[in-house]
Amino acid sequence: MAPDFELPDQHGTPVRLSGLRGSRVLLIFYPVAFSGVCRGELAQVRDELIPQLPADVRVLGVSVDSMFAQRAWAEQEGYEFPLLSDFWPHGQVAQAYGVFDEKRGLAKRGTFLIDGEGVIRWSVVNPISSARDVADYLKALS
Repeated sequence: MAPDFELPDQHGTPVRLSGLRGSRVLLIFYPVAFSGVCRGELAQVRDELIPQLPADVRVLGVSVDSMFAQRAWAEQEGYEFPLLSDFWPHGQVAQAYGVFDEKRGLAKRGTFLIDGEGVIRWSVVNPISSARDVADYLKALS
């Protein structure tokens, strides 16, 4: 089972994972907003992945940035999917998923596909410096 959590999105709206039961969730952890690799990855999610997603899939981005940083970044980049703030307690959700880098104080590049019943069905974790491939997300979803 995927660890349940509740985090605020970039608008301060609480998002609870268990509240999304019945939908598949692509949970995408990224290190920090406004960084080059993260910008490239989430732009691919926005431009290439989301237009191809089945209606039952929800995309959630998660980083240790504050809600305010998430909002500024989403507005600047045109990210319309939820960007969740794992700011406080710092990195608690990333820790629960095993993708928190204690030394650096931020999330590794971990992605988890969670089915409609809350079970993790697929995951990939890349080092902080290595971008993930959106094509892998589409393969996992099929």
